[in-house]
Amino acid sequence: MEMEAFHDLSEDERPSDDSVKDQETEKRGIATESLLPGPPEDKLHRGLNGLHMQMIAFGGSIGTGLFVGSGHAWGFAMGWNYWMQWVVALPFELTVSTIVIRYWDVDGKITSGVWITIFLVLITIINFFGVKGYGNVEVAGSMFKIVAVLAFFIIAIVIDAGGAPSGQYFGAKTWSDPGPTNNGFKGFCSVFVTAAFGYAGTELVGLAARESANPRKEIPKASKQVVYRIILFYCLSLFLVGLIVPYNNPHLAGAKNASSSPFVIAMDLGGVKVMPHIFNAVILVSVLSVGNSASYGASRTIAGMALAGQAPKIFGYIDNRGRPVVALGLSLVIGCLAYLQYASGQDVIFSWLLALSGLSSIITWGSVCAAHIRFRLAFERQGHSLDELPWKSPLGIWGSVFGLVFNVVVLLLNFYISVAPIHPAADANGRAYDFFQSYLTVPVVIAFFVFAKLKWRVTMPALEDIDLDTGREIVPLDILRAEREESNQLPTINKLWNLLC
Repeated sequence: MEMEAFHDLSEDERPSDDSVKDQETEKRGIATESLLPGPPEDKLHRGLNGLHMQMIAFGGSIGTGLFVGSGHAWGFAMGWNYWMQWVVALPFELTVSTIVIRYWDVDGKITSGVWITIFLVLITIINFFGVKGYGNVEVAGSMFKIVAVLAFFIIAIVIDAGGAPSGQYFGAKTWSDPGPTNNGFKGFCSVFVTAAFGYAGTELVGLAARESANPRKEIPKASKQVVYRIILFYCLSLFLVGLIVPYNNPHLAGAKNASSSPFVIAMDLGGVKVMPHIFNAVILVSVLSVGNSASYGASRTIAGMALAGQAPKIFGYIDNRGRPVVALGLSLVIGCLAYLQYASGQDVIFSWLLALSGLSSIITWGSVCAAHIRFRLAFERQGHSLDELPWKSPLGIWGSVFGLVFNVVVLLLNFYISVAPIHPAADANGRAYDFFQSYLTVPVVIAFFVFAKLKWRVTMPALEDIDLDTGREIVPLDILRAEREESNQLPTINKLWNLLC
């Protein structure tokens, strides 16, 4: 996210080309904020405040310009990869929303098509209200989810300790019977993609930065909070679920509605009568929130690519209210694929759509890490000091090295589980089918990369040739030093708060 803080400036604030040249001799001893290459999102309105950014980071997309220095061809491939990740998510989440509704409407008195239409219209209205409407909805949804998860912490501890109406004591029994993992090492490898899907969206602050009122201050604050929010709301909640719900619970895989959610199962096992309904509502809000984010992320990504010449130009149209209406319309039209659940063979269609984006978030985050590494190396190679950055990643370049290596390892492990699945098909055709269901994203991304290589005949730029100057705003280094000195004079409790928040 330090790249986004470094790369943000509105149209009116841009220095002229001549002033940029005059400032070339002043590279050392200055702090800069530069634009992303091209004008992809310059017309978008800056309607997101600090609370919007923090809740978006919690509730979860990355602009194409984030892949600074990763090479034109790979940036092209990543843009389309990221767009596919989100554009496929919208019809999928709309379909899931109908499954969640079935928890209350078991007999299906209201057809799924009605719910799909209602939710699609709702998401359309939210997105056409503009970025502030999107931000306000994310704030409300995230607040609701935060309160619900905090309530779950308390209830889950009571259930685990045997204080729930069922009176059953769980403790850590599930860790020995049936055990912590299913199907051994292969089972462990098989859940990486599911876990990555669960974390997808935490990077949303990267795309929302272009529409933030004060990105230089709000991006670092929102980014820092992502880490401990993940630890608290993701890891702790799943740890508590794991104490109560064994992996062999028949409801986990057998139900065709939201009763297969481990959170709902945990409440049922504790004999808590009302909370399963509340958590089903939380699940529904979460599903619609992801659908809302999907339309936002997909529209901003393809609009950025269009204005950078990497997608049809029509998708780059932005109206006077700062909305990429054509790109947004495309995303919402693709959302209508949710109606395919009425078509014959809809399971096959959806499985292939999901296969297109199955590994997208892993490839995206690996590329983000690689881009950050090259950004830092180019920054140093071109004579800049880290003091010029308004905000620095706490783990620096080594955090990105670890992230890149880890994402590559996950891709290799997923290749292993795709070639040698837990339950292999009986014939060669079946095994090939299963492999591409799991690994289709990789050859698709490679195809985009090769296409860009052949079309533009581009090579990865050398570190000294990466453009870090276009559109920079000169911010004197002494101003940043004064701000940091003022921060250092704060009481310890304030400095600790600023470090974490």
